[in-house]
Amino acid sequence: MPIDVARATTAPPVRSEARWDERDVRLYHLALGAGVPETDPRELRYVHEGHERGLQVLPTFGVVAGGTGGVGFQVFDLPGVDIDLADVLHGGQEITVHRPLPAEARATAVTRVTDVHDKGAAAVIVQESTLLGEDGTPLITQRNQIFVRGAGGFGGDRGPSERLPAPERAPDLVLDLPTLRQQALLYRLTGDWNPLHADPAAARRAGHDRPILHGLCTFGMAVKAVTDRLLGADASAVTGCRTRFAGVFHPGETLRLRVWDTSDGYRLTATAADRDDAPVLTDALITARRPGGRDGRGVVPAAGPPVTTRRTR
Repeated sequence: MPIDVARATTAPPVRSEARWDERDVRLYHLALGAGVPETDPRELRYVHEGHERGLQVLPTFGVVAGGTGGVGFQVFDLPGVDIDLADVLHGGQEITVHRPLPAEARATAVTRVTDVHDKGAAAVIVQESTLLGEDGTPLITQRNQIFVRGAGGFGGDRGPSERLPAPERAPDLVLDLPTLRQQALLYRLTGDWNPLHADPAAARRAGHDRPILHGLCTFGMAVKAVTDRLLGADASAVTGCRTRFAGVFHPGETLRLRVWDTSDGYRLTATAADRDDAPVLTDALITARRPGGRDGRGVVPAAGPPVTTRRTR
């Protein structure tokens, strides 16, 4: 059996070192498309260490902190888990921000499997990782859902659905984000070396006609876009974010975001605009501290018609 559920969920947490500096942060933001236009002060906050307000860090950087493809995606090294990369899909991601990530740090990731759900044809491993700062206090906690094809049917609990459908009204904001054809190659430099995102032969074996963009890259782009458009480009305002990865996205396509301002935060979906709005991200939510001290809960949705923005490189 590829997953020993009892062993996986009762094993002691795995502790690993995660170190990063300003170069890693700048590279991550550039891989998301930051720096356009190159003279925009808000964009320079993501990529220029000499900005008057300092280099800021999106909370989604935590998924690649340490340059190993993500401190929250270490399931292959955990006890009780013996699975093949070819059978794995990243199903969902959730991040809780305890305090803003510094631009340079030496931290510790504490990772464990909290649940293994039985979906019949597949198993879902729920992995939790908390990134601790040098003083031992938490920076972020992330939970990811990892689908393992062919590992289900062991008689376990199916687990909660955790769906978060979009509101049944027009979005308050629509954003079109173009991507580079080499964007997956750039994002790989943050530490996720899965050949699915670079090797055409590996992509074909997985059922795709060409390499696809990392789901965590599209998610990072979405969080950055909401931060820039609705939070005054202040990454420290984000208190949490989550999404479900619903479909593939190819480098060079346009990512279309639809955003709703709701009482529990900013809900959003992302689609591939070039392929009839094929789903990419669903069940997504970003919570934040709002201007005036409000925290993303109990906020009245924005009035008026939706705003559509077309961004070009």
